[in-house]
Amino acid sequence: MADIGTLTTLMGDAGLKAIGAGLAIAGTGLASGWAEKDIGSAAIGAMAENEALFGKGLILTVIPETIVIFGLVVALLIK
Repeated sequence: MADIGTLTTLMGDAGLKAIGAGLAIAGTGLASGWAEKDIGSAAIGAMAENEALFGKGLILTVIPETIVIFGLVVALLIK
């Protein structure tokens, strides 16, 4: 297994920063999709029983998407 000094020599600082930014976006994107899947299915089930819950279901479905915005901010701060 290579240590960080070897990786920095092989890839350079820019390459490691790009990998870190990609991991920040990918991790938050996957987590947001996973959370939104569960919330969305529960919201659709609730709206099937009571149509008045549409607004609450929509708001709760949008909340996990803010996690990706945080990942984007971290990625921009890394670069």
